[in-house]
Amino acid sequence: MGWDDQEDSPPTRRTYSDAEAAADLATYVALKKAVVIRALVVAAMGALVALPWLPFLSVALGAGALCGVGNMLLTMYGNERVIESRNLGTFALSSFLRLGLFGIVAASLAVRGPWWSLGPFFVGFFLPLALYAGRARRIFRRKEPCTNK
Repeated sequence: MGWDDQEDSPPTRRTYSDAEAAADLATYVALKKAVVIRALVVAAMGALVALPWLPFLSVALGAGALCGVGNMLLTMYGNERVIESRNLGTFALSSFLRLGLFGIVAASLAVRGPWWSLGPFFVGFFLPLALYAGRARRIFRRKEPCTNK
């Protein structure tokens, strides 16, 4: 029997109740808020520690964290709108606008200050995403997987 001789089997369906969806949505919203607060606190602490010795590093780290939080929230908002409207064109346009906006901030820091200011900026920029990914992985790993029927 070859690969194309297989019988057609009915597709499997996931069972996912409205209560599970509501619980996951509540977890998602709480996780967003916690990550924003945690990212800003961690970046502020790092910036305050470096402030006496390298003030521009502190500025770059703080600006990166603010831009990273904004980027994370705008990306999540865009993802939510894609799920609701199925309009990928709007999401792609907003992605290019975000890239341009936050790229201008990074370039401005590098032009105004030392060239290495891009490093702390990107550390701050990707801090919220790293915190979100790590925390979401831990939270959703604990959940029982959906059953297939």
